[in-house]
Amino acid sequence: MKPRALIFWGGWDGHKPEPTTKLLASGLKKHGFDVQVEASLDWLNDAKALKKYKLIIPNWTMCQTPLPKEAIMALVEAVKGGVGLGGIHGGMGDAFRGNVSYAWMCGGIFLSHPHVGDYKVRVVDQEHPIMQGVPGVFDYNSEQYYMLIEPGLHILAETEYIHEGRAFTMPVAWIKKWGKGRVFYSALGHDAPKEFKEYPHVHKMTLRGLLWAAKKL
Repeated sequence: MKPRALIFWGGWDGHKPEPTTKLLASGLKKHGFDVQVEASLDWLNDAKALKKYKLIIPNWTMCQTPLPKEAIMALVEAVKGGVGLGGIHGGMGDAFRGNVSYAWMCGGIFLSHPHVGDYKVRVVDQEHPIMQGVPGVFDYNSEQYYMLIEPGLHILAETEYIHEGRAFTMPVAWIKKWGKGRVFYSALGHDAPKEFKEYPHVHKMTLRGLLWAAKKL
């Protein structure tokens, strides 16, 4: 039986949620996944169904639709029970604003992107299977996410952020455990269809991160 993945998309159109979802779904299908795509948040209301997936990908920036606490907790508990969670940029890192349980599960939340343009990304854990084939340091041009993160993350890649006269390290991609579940997040991919074509190593990293979260890597 093929492993099942669920991608639910929507929210702010500027992040191109539909074409981004198609891109991620295509990659997973090539690795043998049965991918269910939903332009709805209704699936979060079925706690029993959520537990049947190997991987869930939120791709719903900001989420203007108020969600009952029970819906978010159904997702949180599914991942805690062993379902993988993975996503990119605002689709996962800027979804369900104000929900502490969701943010804690993800490991970080978007605050702003005061810099948009060129910056460098440095791989921190070059030995991790997710990062195989990714250059140790590479240039990137997009929104540089400024995020609030938890201190216990396993950082895969980072960037130097310069803001208001201060230079500091900001994580770009990370993994963590949430109960029995695995979580992967990458802040890259503002315009994923365009950027992943320009930076194929980032596309590869993202797909491998999703496979890792699903315990297929």
